[in-house]
Parts: sequence; structure tokens; C-alpha cells
Amino acid sequence: MWYFTWILGLGLAVSFGIINGMWNEFRMGDAGEAEE
Repeated sequence: MWYFTWILGLGLAVSFGIINGMWNEFRMGDAGEAEE
């Protein structure tokens, strides 16, 4: 059953990375629009 925990952790890390990248891009775009 160890592989289940490993896959779950890996999926969580990947999803966290994707959300972090999207959030960063959203913030950058928002700040850029606010400046102009």
C-alpha cells in the first residue's frame, strides 16, 4: 500500500505547483494592469 501514499503525495505536489504557477501568473497580470 506504500505506492498509494507515494502517488497521492506526488499528485498533491504537482497540483500545488500548478496552482502556485497559475496564482503567480494571475498576480503578475493583475499588477501589470494596475500599473497601466
